[in-house]
Amino acid sequence: MCRLILSDLDHTLLRSDGSISDHTLEVLSRCREQGILFAIATARYWIGAERYINLLKPDYEITTDGTLIHSNGKCIYSCEFTAEDANGIVQALLKKKPDAEITVANGKTVYWNSKHIAESERLHKATYCEYDRPLECRANKIVAELQDESIAVEIAGKFDCKLQSYRGENWYSFLPKDSGKIEAIRAMSEISGIDLSDMAAFGDDKNDVDMLKICGKGIAVSNAIKEVLDLADEVTVSNDEEGVAVWIRKNLLG
Repeated sequence: MCRLILSDLDHTLLRSDGSISDHTLEVLSRCREQGILFAIATARYWIGAERYINLLKPDYEITTDGTLIHSNGKCIYSCEFTAEDANGIVQALLKKKPDAEITVANGKTVYWNSKHIAESERLHKATYCEYDRPLECRANKIVAELQDESIAVEIAGKFDCKLQSYRGENWYSFLPKDSGKIEAIRAMSEISGIDLSDMAAFGDDKNDVDMLKICGKGIAVSNAIKEVLDLADEVTVSNDEEGVAVWIRKNLLG
């Protein structure tokens, strides 16, 4: 029995142009009518996912690579670096690459040292910060654009934190050691009272691997990377063919 649907956003629920079809919205609405909850699980910062949250109105919002969960407008889970470690990582990055673009998330607030914040589709609500003074806050996630992966690996090792990268990008995420989508999903399971075996999860990238493994049903969209396709319980059609909605309609709505 499926009691909760869990989906990644980019390249999974969203089409390649970033849109969500009316068909997908209608299918998710029908799920709610049948008592099936819906949650998103995305690497995006909360402000980067906000417009989709407003459109989808999920019961749970797992954002910022699994370090935050919001529900009904309230933060119900947060995994964080201490302020000391957050500042240490930022300064280590700047020492290695003084012109590195760096974002730091503290809950729904995102700091960024870019001069082009207003032009960003995802982060136009970010707060400009040059990191010339220590941040006086904890951090859920720190991201830097680096051409040399060895720099990211070295700094992650120094601060004993989790390192996450994404296909086709030079952005590297530094996350608290015991964080990630899988940890957030386990926390959501405890909070909601819904067993992992009663969840169906959809994904496409390597940070979705564990999510698809631990949920009762793990489904890959056909445009997923090979690692995800190989481990998924089932494969649906691509994100541009509305693969999430197609699988739900066929298997849960009849």
